[in-house]
Amino acid sequence: MARRVRWIVGARDGDRLSDVLRLAGADAEAVRDGRVLVGRRRARSADVAVKPGDEISITEEGAALPAPSLLVDADGLVGADKPADTVTIPDQGGASPSLIAMVALALRVPARGLHATSRLDRGVSGVVLFARTKAAAERLRAARERGAYSRRYVAITSHAVTPEHGVWDAPIGRAADARHRAVHGREATDALSRYAVVGRAGAWALVALEPITGRTHQLRVHAAHAGAPLVGDRVYGGPSRVTLASGRVLTFGRIALHAARVRVPRDDGGWLTVSAPIPPELAEWWRAAGGDEAAWDAALALDVPFVGAGERERRARE
Repeated sequence: MARRVRWIVGARDGDRLSDVLRLAGADAEAVRDGRVLVGRRRARSADVAVKPGDEISITEEGAALPAPSLLVDADGLVGADKPADTVTIPDQGGASPSLIAMVALALRVPARGLHATSRLDRGVSGVVLFARTKAAAERLRAARERGAYSRRYVAITSHAVTPEHGVWDAPIGRAADARHRAVHGREATDALSRYAVVGRAGAWALVALEPITGRTHQLRVHAAHAGAPLVGDRVYGGPSRVTLASGRVLTFGRIALHAARVRVPRDDGGWLTVSAPIPPELAEWWRAAGGDEAAWDAALALDVPFVGAGERERRARE
């Protein structure tokens, strides 16, 4: 178990988080690593104001953060398989350790030395690539701009998707609740996602997805807008539980969305492909619903018959 220091701010402890950290024997490094909470919020800066009675929680450096599953460490990049219950980078809620902190600890490097080149939502699993050098970060930034940063996701939708292959191109902006997103929401921008149905199980479909753009919650919002919200995605209308024809009840503690593969250019002009295995819970849900296990292989195949977006892709990347 991770050891956490709990400190209640006293009247003479100072008015900044940095003052309390010094008293507690910690420093700003703990903040940068995402190991400090002020109340229930993760601290973003050691300069944040505190007041008497505030509760400060500090997870000790080197404490038992979960060991991440590292997929690759090469060419200035490190790839990790993000668990669904973990955030990519420290969030405000402080409900779980961040993947970046876990990877930094495993590599014995400061978290500030890693740059997340993409992020997965809490509730979503799969490949996340971190750049270990400025050159690698710039290479992947440029790859995104020219459409050479390729991502393959697999999802279970709660309803049939029609037609079976196509492009979702509805623009996405902020919803009334600014934490969420909506088609044609405030300040909406172009969003493009390719999809292809590769299997069906009752009302469910197993779908291969490739986001062309990278809007927040893009695949989840597009699937919901298409009338097929993802299993387990309660925010966007997906079911949190279903009762099968057999009478078995399935309860979903995560979103049925997995970043299965990322393909990016290497520094030598070649390609680096990083894959994360299908999580057991997703495979079990699909099997329980009567889905064909071979559909997972079809979803990951290189020759999935996606319908191209053509000129729309080019405009979206500009």
